[in-house]
Amino acid sequence: MLQSSRINGATFEMTQSLTHGEAALPADWRDLFALTKPRVMSLVVFTALCGLLAAPVTVPPVLAFASILAIALGAGASGALNQWYEAGLDAKMKRTAGRPLPAGRLDPQTALQFGVGLAAFSLFLMLFASNWQATLLLALSILFYVFVYTMWLKPRTPQNIVIGGAAGAFPPLIGWVAATGSIAPLPVMLFLLIFLWTPPHFWALALFMRSDYAAAGIPMMPVVAGETSTRRQILFYALIMAAAAILPWPLGYTGALYGWTAVILSALFVALSIQVGTRRTGSDDLMQPEKRLFAYSIAYLFILFGAVVADHWWPL
Repeated sequence: MLQSSRINGATFEMTQSLTHGEAALPADWRDLFALTKPRVMSLVVFTALCGLLAAPVTVPPVLAFASILAIALGAGASGALNQWYEAGLDAKMKRTAGRPLPAGRLDPQTALQFGVGLAAFSLFLMLFASNWQATLLLALSILFYVFVYTMWLKPRTPQNIVIGGAAGAFPPLIGWVAATGSIAPLPVMLFLLIFLWTPPHFWALALFMRSDYAAAGIPMMPVVAGETSTRRQILFYALIMAAAAILPWPLGYTGALYGWTAVILSALFVALSIQVGTRRTGSDDLMQPEKRLFAYSIAYLFILFGAVVADHWWPL
């Protein structure tokens, strides 16, 4: 069955049948790579690597590389399956209309097969490289992102990012468990940090992409609850995220290097969130504070997780 959508005056045709009967488009490796959401994957890989390197054990380099590769492939599989399921929605949004599926460069069956195959391979690789505990967590993260977040939460509730944030919080926990075979307080705190970081990060994006989400019918917080409520919640989550970021230091799970990094970076995060949380905008507003917060939130997580590793290997 063919479903047509209008994008910028052009006709978008996407095959929804996943069986047979239509000629498949030739798959370009660049389009398959784009399905994995490489920019998102870079943060996943980095936080997973930091979880592995912060663990109190030494992992053979080959097995460490294979474990991180498995996590990267699992994240890529999640991204591919997300894009396969949301191709129709992506076609309605300017930010995502150029992706391989809505742009017509890739057929849905290829995307589905690629995503499922990549997920299966990532789990086999993780089981080979580390242990069943890490493999189970990786499987749980993939299933949670695809079925709970993508298929269930995102199209139904403005709390999609809050609950769905758990999917993106798994990598440091998986990296730690891949190294040790067990769960400890520090990786749980890192999981909590990403979980609380996700709402202000994505709601800042949703504020300046509100019209896109509204056009696609996705119930993001600014679309459903309005800007004022979203801004208050960004500030609320930024405050409790800052507390969660600093918490490992007074509890003795990290040292002063991480502690002071968390204090300084989190203070700046809260300052940017106050600016976003207390302002009002007009129809022609350029949303510069929201864009700054969104960009800074990415750098914040990279630097903070780097500090976790630096604190472990070179404590003050």
